[in-house]
Amino acid sequence: MGLRACAGRAGARETAIGLLPEEGAIDTAGLDVSDEAMEELLSVDTEAWKEQLPQVREHFAKFGDDLPAELQQQLDALEQRLG
Repeated sequence: MGLRACAGRAGARETAIGLLPEEGAIDTAGLDVSDEAMEELLSVDTEAWKEQLPQVREHFAKFGDDLPAELQQQLDALEQRLG
């Protein structure tokens, strides 16, 4: 998917954590990966992500004023999207 998705030539779906490949967008020919396994790999556990937010905030706090504002803004936006 990679660069094709960036160029708009591969299917992607919007999630709380960003774009993920649509079903069938990753060529698994020759791999021993079931459809169920791919579904699990491409799922987003929003509750698990929410549980990690305090640890990320704690880590970011270690950088104080040296933390780029964009990183803090992205983390705030992620928290909003996770609900």
